[in-house]
Amino acid sequence: MLKRLSAEFIGTFVLVFGGCGSAIFAAGFPALGIGFAGVALAFGLTVLTMAFAVGHISGGHFNPAVTLGLFAGGRIPAADVVPYIISQVLGGIAAAAVLYVIASGQAGFDATASGFASNGYGEHSPGGYSLAAAMTIEGVLTAVFLIVIHGATDKRAAAGFAPVAIGLALTLIHLISIPVTNTSVNPARSTAVALFQGTWAIQQLWMFWLMPLVGGVVGGLIYRYILQSKD
Repeated sequence: MLKRLSAEFIGTFVLVFGGCGSAIFAAGFPALGIGFAGVALAFGLTVLTMAFAVGHISGGHFNPAVTLGLFAGGRIPAADVVPYIISQVLGGIAAAAVLYVIASGQAGFDATASGFASNGYGEHSPGGYSLAAAMTIEGVLTAVFLIVIHGATDKRAAAGFAPVAIGLALTLIHLISIPVTNTSVNPARSTAVALFQGTWAIQQLWMFWLMPLVGGVVGGLIYRYILQSKD
C-alpha cells in the first residue's frame, strides 16, 4: 500500500506541476506563449508519462474522480478509495507549493490577482460561463473520461496502449473546457491551486469536487452496466 500511495502522490504531483505550471508560466508568455492548446497538451502528457512510469504500481489514477469512478466500475476495492484520494490531494498541494515558490521569484507576482491557474465559473470563468454551464461540462467530461479509462484498461482492449488513450482523452477534455472552467475534472488539481489563490477559488471549490465526483461515478456505472462484457 505504501508504494501504491507513493505512486499516486508522485503522479498527482507531476500532473499539477506540469499542467498548472504550464498555465502559470508558459500559457501567456510574451511572443512565445503556448496558449490553451499547449496547456491542454501539457495536462495530457503528464498523465500519459506518469501512467507509463508508475501506473503499474498504483493503477495511475492521480485524480479522486478517477478513483471513485473506478470503484463504481468495480475495478478497485472500497478500502483503496480514501487512502488514494488523500495521497492525490497531498501530492497536488505539494506541487502547488513548489509552483508558488517558483512564481514568487518574479517581481510583482500575486497569486490572488493572477488566479494561479485556478478553476472558476461566472466572473471567474475564462469565458464568463455560468455555474450551470460549468457544472454541466465538468460532469459530462469527467463521465466521458472514466468511460475512456475503463475502456482503455478493459481486458479486451489492446494491451499497452491505455496511457496513450487516457492522455489524449485528457488533452481533448482540456481543449473543450479550458474556456469554460479552466478545466478541472480533477478535485485534487483544483484544491491544490485554490489553496494558494486563497479567495474566490476556495469559495467555488465545492463545485470542482461535486461535479467531477458525480461524473466519475456516472462514467464508471455506464461502463460497468452497459458497455462491459459479461463474459
